[in-house]
Amino acid sequence: MEVQTSSAVGVKTNQQVVGPIVLLGPPGAGKGTQAKLIAETYGIPQISTGDILRDNVARKTELGVKAKEIMARGDLVPDELVCGMVADRLMQADCVRGFILDGFPRTVRQAEWLDTQLEKMRAGKDGKGQQACAPPVVIRLVVEYNQLLQRLTGRRSCPTCGLIYNVYYQPPKIQGICDVDGTPLVTRRDDTEEVITERLKAYEQLTLPLVEYYGARGRLIEVNGDQPVEAVMAQTFKAIENVNRL
Repeated sequence: MEVQTSSAVGVKTNQQVVGPIVLLGPPGAGKGTQAKLIAETYGIPQISTGDILRDNVARKTELGVKAKEIMARGDLVPDELVCGMVADRLMQADCVRGFILDGFPRTVRQAEWLDTQLEKMRAGKDGKGQQACAPPVVIRLVVEYNQLLQRLTGRRSCPTCGLIYNVYYQPPKIQGICDVDGTPLVTRRDDTEEVITERLKAYEQLTLPLVEYYGARGRLIEVNGDQPVEAVMAQTFKAIENVNRL
C-alpha cells in the first residue's frame, strides 16, 4: 500500500483501495469522530443511512417516495427499501476505492444482505465499484460504561452558537455559560441519564448478534475507545492498513 505522510496534519493519506469499513460502537463511543478522520485521511465517503434516506425523499426517487409514505404513517422503513438505497449509493463513483458505513448494518439480516451485495458487485460485469467490494473491515470501538455515561450526560450546548461542551472533559471557562457569547448552556433531553441508560441497553441488545456475526467470520477488530482521540485514530488506521495488506 502506498502511503504518504502529510506534515501539515501529521496523518497518513492513502490513495490506494481501502475497501468497505463498518464502524460499530454505542452512542458516545466516538464513531462520528473516527469516521470523519478516516474519510478525510483516505479520501473515501462516509455513508449514513439517514443521509441516504433524506436524499432519496428530497429527490423523490421511487424508493424515496415509498419511504416517505411509510414514515408518514409512523412506521419504520423496511429493510428492503433501506438496502435498496444503500445498493444504489455504493454504485456511485466516489465509492470506487472504498467507503465507511455509518449506522449500517444494524442487524444480522442487514449484515448478510451487505455480504451478498458486495459479492454481487465483485462478480458484476459493469466494473462499477468492484475495487472496493471486498468483505468489510469491521472496527468495534469498545468504551467502558461509566465513561460513556460521562461523555453523554456531561454534554452541554449553546442554543445560540451551537458550540458543544462537556462538563467533565471540555468545560466552559465559567460554569454553565458559553465562552463565545455568554449564553446559558442547555442539556438536551436525550442526554439525561435515564434516557441514555435505555439507549445503551437497546444498543447492546441490537448489536451483540452483529458482533458475534462478524467475530465468527474473523472480520471483527476491537479498538479501545477509552483512549484519547489520537490513540484511537492510530489503532483504527493500523487495523485498516493491516487488513488491506492481506
